[in-house]
Amino acid sequence: MKKMFTLFLLVCLVKLSYAQPPAGLANAGDTYGEKIDPKGVATLSQVSKDLAKKDSVATKISGKVVASCPKKGCWMEVELEDKSKMFVKFKDYAFFVPMDIVGKSIVLDGIAFNKTTSVAELQHYAKDAKKSQAEIDGIKEPQKQLRFLADGVLVVK
Repeated sequence: MKKMFTLFLLVCLVKLSYAQPPAGLANAGDTYGEKIDPKGVATLSQVSKDLAKKDSVATKISGKVVASCPKKGCWMEVELEDKSKMFVKFKDYAFFVPMDIVGKSIVLDGIAFNKTTSVAELQHYAKDAKKSQAEIDGIKEPQKQLRFLADGVLVVK
């Protein structure tokens, strides 16, 4: 049993070490992760109301990608209708998005939740985003963020 677990762990680590962003450009109609229907997108105010009652909410939400992990496309920052930003990761680290997705309008399907993000994690993402050392060092307080764990991403335009 111990050998099986070790083998499974080794296979997972090898798979993650070779994970790369999808080749090509993010074009309107492209889907990453699970295929999703653009109909039934919730408003930010509805998501906020639902999150006032629950810890997390299964929903669809739309926005414009303003940042993405420049290394692998393993996270995104999305600007919502009120110009606030939402941090997005992908379920089970199972898929990534192309580097040129920044500036594209998208629909996300998955789980929205609020999270207080630690200074160390904020600094890690700032480093990933190739922020200056001064900007990274300027992160001194944890931050409450709207987060999203996406099952799928649809590029709208």
